[in-house]
Amino acid sequence: MQKIPVLVAISLLLLPGCTYLDEYMGNDSSQETVETETILGCTDPDAENYNESADEDDGSCEYEEPEPEPEPEPVLGCTDEDAMNYDSNATQDDGSCEYMETIPCNGLVILCHRTYDKVTFPETHNSYSTHEDNIYYPASNHRTGFQAQWNAGMRAFMLDTHYLTTADQSASNVRFCHGDSDRGFSPCTYGAVDPWNWLSALESEMNSEDRDIVTLLIENYVEPDHLKDIFDDVGLSEMMYVHEMNAEWPTLIEMINMDKRLVVFWEQSSDSNHPYFHDFLTHSWTTNYADDDTSSMDCENLRGDVNQPVFHMNNWLKNQAGLSDPNRAGEANDVDFMVERAIECIELHGKRPTFIAVDWWEEGDVVEAVERVNLMELDSD
Repeated sequence: MQKIPVLVAISLLLLPGCTYLDEYMGNDSSQETVETETILGCTDPDAENYNESADEDDGSCEYEEPEPEPEPEPVLGCTDEDAMNYDSNATQDDGSCEYMETIPCNGLVILCHRTYDKVTFPETHNSYSTHEDNIYYPASNHRTGFQAQWNAGMRAFMLDTHYLTTADQSASNVRFCHGDSDRGFSPCTYGAVDPWNWLSALESEMNSEDRDIVTLLIENYVEPDHLKDIFDDVGLSEMMYVHEMNAEWPTLIEMINMDKRLVVFWEQSSDSNHPYFHDFLTHSWTTNYADDDTSSMDCENLRGDVNQPVFHMNNWLKNQAGLSDPNRAGEANDVDFMVERAIECIELHGKRPTFIAVDWWEEGDVVEAVERVNLMELDSD
């Protein structure tokens, strides 16, 4: 009797579309495999276009460009190692390179790059007052005049300007004369030199020797306009250098390149209408003059501003009458003596005397003494 249910079960299994067996056997044909789509993109969180949904990196990551480091500021200066002012720190040349001159200035190449106040110049006192110019002792200070002095190497000159007569104080009456007018008459009574002729000779020589700096110290007793007219007439005005009070003096080569090679001092107050005439007592100073003997000569200040770097080392003797003494000029103008005295001035003031001024320049050799002083090496150079 149990065979009937078994047959019924078999029959049911064989019916078309029956899924019961499949389910019974764990074979559910209704379940299909679903394939998911891969999302491509940038998977680097540090990238600007990072895609957090991306499954696979596609090489599209983009990154912010780093800020470029700023270019360093150039250091301007001279980059030529052969130049005098080569700057090892400079990265860009600014055209400032300076090179050692090969042509002498005032006789020596080494002077070209020294400032005016650090050079020593040979100077004649009362330069025009000479036998050659028909001014005789006791009014004279030298035997030979401008041309001989220039040829010997003098490049600084002391001059005195007066009117030929006290009655006629016109520009045409200006002369170089030795003395003063305190006695009621012009010192030109003792002899007079035409300033147009003297300064014209100077102008001619300065144009021939265009590497030399020249200085004039004028004891002036005429109208400034009259004095300037003479400089205009002879062609020296364009060469006149104007120095600002307490400013640093230029080097000789700078003055040469500017063609301002003439420095003029006068023993008179500054005049704003004539700035090229520098007040001697404010722009410079001087030692004593007309000493009794060489042992009395020192480097102390007599007149002027001792704080200024420009100074005159006056180096002449007087006799018992107070006049310039030609008989002892050889003693005062001895080369070794002048050099030793200049060294005393250097030790006292820390610089060379700017001028060594002498009477009777033909005695001794002030030009040689000046050269020896200029060849000394000083820390201040």
